[in-house]
Amino acid sequence: MIKVAKYTIGQVVRHRIYAFRGVVFDIDPEFDNSDEWYESIPEEVRPIKDQPFYHLFAENDETEYVAYVSEQNLLADDSGEPISHPRVEEVFVRKADGNYVSRQTIHH
Repeated sequence: MIKVAKYTIGQVVRHRIYAFRGVVFDIDPEFDNSDEWYESIPEEVRPIKDQPFYHLFAENDETEYVAYVSEQNLLADDSGEPISHPRVEEVFVRKADGNYVSRQTIHH
């Protein structure tokens, strides 16, 4: 059964456990990464595979990177703070509410 994703492309989210936040740029309806990646997650925080997974342009206090996070480990980020990941401006335009909209959407 395919679950409907709770978050949308362009939405700013934060991790439930770890101190990072990011912009959703792609969504997998269920886990779609390598077994090695999955097994590398500590068992006590390892998410179930049968849920949406999100690709994020993510950042923490030290760096920017791409993250792959299960829906159960995300929360909406309503801080309104911009995301400084360098790829964000290439792909998105920031909206007044602090979330983002794809540049492709604007040009079509």
